[in-house]
Amino acid sequence: MKRGFFAYFLISTLTVLGITSCDDNSNSLGNFGIDMATVVPEADNAYSLLLDNGKRLWPAASAVRYTPAHNQRVFLNYTILSDARSGYDHYIKVNDIWNILTKQVIELNAQNADSIGNDPVKANAVWVGGDYLNVSFMFNYGGVKPHAINLVKNTLTTDEKEDSIDLEFRHNAYQSQETRFYEGFVCFDLKPLRSSVADSVNLAVKVKLKEGSVTYDLVYRYDQPAINSRTEMPIPVISSNEYY
Repeated sequence: MKRGFFAYFLISTLTVLGITSCDDNSNSLGNFGIDMATVVPEADNAYSLLLDNGKRLWPAASAVRYTPAHNQRVFLNYTILSDARSGYDHYIKVNDIWNILTKQVIELNAQNADSIGNDPVKANAVWVGGDYLNVSFMFNYGGVKPHAINLVKNTLTTDEKEDSIDLEFRHNAYQSQETRFYEGFVCFDLKPLRSSVADSVNLAVKVKLKEGSVTYDLVYRYDQPAINSRTEMPIPVISSNEYY
């Protein structure tokens, strides 16, 4: 069994059962939860983890080997070992950890418009959390070439809102056949969009559908953690072999 499929099955099962948080103050090794987090590399290839609610976790034990990278988003399966200690909200055991495709917002211009593409895509959920725009999406895939997924600032249009940053969630299917419906998950770093004269910015994220389009109006508040950005975990897709 492929690890990606097993991880998808495991997390899907946990989500259905509602086991998505370790904040029950129980440190039993038999208890575990799954959260999204951002990796914070430390010295000597060590790392800590920052949850979207602002809590800092220190992996005091781990069942897997993991090589950290800056600004890497992950799905984390973990068990709490202790309460606040040494500057961290919890010491934890990492039961498993899966990288999420994590990208930067790019500028859409005449030179890269063709490679960015503008094919239809379905957004299951779009929200801000942990300084990232998180998108759960679905797309048709023909199994020939991985599709390109990007978040862009469109410099080719003048139709912009004065009170928000206009962004577009773009999909390039590379003219592949629409053989099967696939699920995907991606995070985009929003930190470069911060304003030096405000503690938040408004975002308008446009998604092209098969018929028409939909725009998600969101607020990126970078002066406080996104405690209530979502009340439940989405069902994540670990494998990203079909898109990049």
